Amino acid sequence: MKVESEAQILIVDDAQDTVEILRRTLQSEGYRVFSAPDVPRAIDILQQTPFDLVITDYKMPKVSGMELVKHVRENFKDTEIVMITGYPSIDGAVGAVKAGAAEYLQKPFTDEELLSAVRGVLGKLRMRRTAQSQIRRSHAPQGFVGESRAMKEVFRQVDKAAPTAATVLITGESGTGKELVARAIHYSSPRAAAPFVPVNCSAIPETLLESELFGYVKGAFTGANESRAGFFQTADGGTIFLDEISATTPSTQVKLLRVLQEREVCMVGSTRPRKVDIRILAATNKDLLRLIEHQSFREDLYFRLNVITIALPPLRERGDDVLLLIQHFARKVASELGKPVPQFSDQALQVLRNYHWPGNVRELENVMQRLVVMTDTDIIEVADLPALMHLSALRGRGFSRTLAEVETEYIRNVLDSVGGNRTRAAEILDIDRKTLRERLKDVEVPSP
Repeated sequence: MKVESEAQILIVDDAQDTVEILRRTLQSEGYRVFSAPDVPRAIDILQQTPFDLVITDYKMPKVSGMELVKHVRENFKDTEIVMITGYPSIDGAVGAVKAGAAEYLQKPFTDEELLSAVRGVLGKLRMRRTAQSQIRRSHAPQGFVGESRAMKEVFRQVDKAAPTAATVLITGESGTGKELVARAIHYSSPRAAAPFVPVNCSAIPETLLESELFGYVKGAFTGANESRAGFFQTADGGTIFLDEISATTPSTQVKLLRVLQEREVCMVGSTRPRKVDIRILAATNKDLLRLIEHQSFREDLYFRLNVITIALPPLRERGDDVLLLIQHFARKVASELGKPVPQFSDQALQVLRNYHWPGNVRELENVMQRLVVMTDTDIIEVADLPALMHLSALRGRGFSRTLAEVETEYIRNVLDSVGGNRTRAAEILDIDRKTLRERLKDVEVPSP
């Protein structure tokens, strides 16, 4: 996929001086620029050469720029359009957007206004291409989706750690996929045919954790009517994954240290240790060094666990992986429910891409499940997203603008999200159409 500065742009305008001004401005930014004096010639060029963006004048002899917008949208779905005009009106702007233009510029405009529009449109095109592309797994272990630099480093570390017998400590925020990393290590190791036993240490009550991990002999405590093997014995020959190991008590940590040092366990109620052949993987979303400072985690256990550390990045630091994951989970959920795979508007993708995802990949998967189940339309718009994401999107723009400016942008975004449908926009804004018309008079949206 081309980076935005290498994009190919076709300028369509019958005014040669305008073409030259646009050409110089765009070429100075590294874009590859072509031109056509009218719509028929532009259509000929488009049929022979793929373009990322078409910039067309609205008013031209014989065939208008609006007709070109419609033709491009019907025949070149992977090409974006910016319309320019000297005849602004709100109805014309909405009409151009409905016809398929991604942006609208009113003459005269500055070089920076032009470049800002072009960058924005090409950025949305890049996001859409990423979201619609096939998930590439050539560099990713089974079950992973990601092409970011941070995740490729995780994949490299998994590849290095898997063939060894080394203990691995996996760190990362909740929902980043720590168990997925543990499974990838186990199933890429020589122990792949042996058991993989995951244990969530925080989900087992303190009073039961030791007996669950190490097992117990008959009569060890009230209710121990027979001997029972623990998770370590179950994992013998394979791998045990101790998730949220920071939740273990000091007494359990002492026994875990013995397992790591001696590779043997002592069942509750027994004095005879038993050898086990296991690999230990552990994970935490806590800062173990800070817990050591507060004397709630043993330093010697930490150093035994921390032979190899794999740190998982939060989703907010994974860039366009968000778009790949959106498409992955949308397909997965749609397939499970027997529903068509939904598409996402550019505005919805922008909000999802910029959201901070405190729950990481787990939260994203849950949001995709909700959207696929609850949305009846073919295209998911900003209005369909959880309300918290709307607030997050607005909060991310900073606090330097007036209330009127924020309101204006929100009205524009709502109109864009529903393809210019004023009735639907009024419903979302919770105002009547007359009020919306009055507000639109103050929204300086250029139109033909």
